[in-house]
Amino acid sequence: MAVASVRPGVPPPAAGPGVGPGPAEGADALFVALSAGFTSLSHPLLYVKLLVQVGHEPLPPTIGRNLMGRKVLYLPGFFTYARHIVKVDGKKGLFRGLTPRIISSTLSTVTRGRVKKAFPLEDMEHVSNKDDVKTSLRKVVKETSHEMIMQCASRIISHPLHVISMRCMVQFVGREVKYGGVLSSIGTILKEEGFLGFFVGLIPHILGDVVFLWCCNLLAHFINTYAVDDNFNQASVVRSYTKFVMGIAVSMLTYPFLLVGDLMAVNNCGLRAGLPPYSPVFSSWVHCWRHLCAQGQLFRGSSLLFRRASPSATFLFD
Repeated sequence: MAVASVRPGVPPPAAGPGVGPGPAEGADALFVALSAGFTSLSHPLLYVKLLVQVGHEPLPPTIGRNLMGRKVLYLPGFFTYARHIVKVDGKKGLFRGLTPRIISSTLSTVTRGRVKKAFPLEDMEHVSNKDDVKTSLRKVVKETSHEMIMQCASRIISHPLHVISMRCMVQFVGREVKYGGVLSSIGTILKEEGFLGFFVGLIPHILGDVVFLWCCNLLAHFINTYAVDDNFNQASVVRSYTKFVMGIAVSMLTYPFLLVGDLMAVNNCGLRAGLPPYSPVFSSWVHCWRHLCAQGQLFRGSSLLFRRASPSATFLFD
């Protein structure tokens, strides 16, 4: 998050009467607005992804051919699935659960900014292949630890609204109306599950975040430090893309944590999508992980374009 730096121990100057927000506050507000806009635009994609994750297949598979020319069964992709949602609920149906998701995203963004200001990290030295192993590792460990604190704090604060958003969306499966507005959903969860109900699925999400950060940063660090030569005239350009590429690769490896966390958020909450026959009632997220692993479904929903039907998977078609 782009937050104006504030030196430790020196608070930002207070705005006087009639004076508008300073550059830092303006930048924060702009970033929150952009984040909310991106969340709104990407919501239909995340909505379809969640329905696929819970195993809801309203349309039968079609016969297609793979690269080898063999006939295979393909499940409906994102666009076909989205058209089905529009047919059932109208265009507004694609944005079911958007309000709590925007609030969750805003809380996450604001929390990251607050933590960054409360625990500022001085500008790190450029890590190059001239550093010895101990020095370079110390630098990347310090930076990653700081990122981990920000990410974990933002995840914990925003997770209750994430749970509400997930449950609002999966009501499409059973056509329920149990979770409506944000306030009424909060009351429902408090009444039925207590305070801990807001944090179901939190552990796998945090574990996934931590594993992603450390793997991504360490891999990018070792590649930039030992594989990219400083004498190479495009070294800076290569280094700027290394972390991005590593992020894509590592996100695929940590996807099962995201899947398990989302399934636990809707499991056994009184909705059809979280109860048999769609899903067993899981005693813990480890139980959920083992169940998906046994079925070969740990990466269910990771692809929304070319979804080949797994022979071992069991789907319930409406």
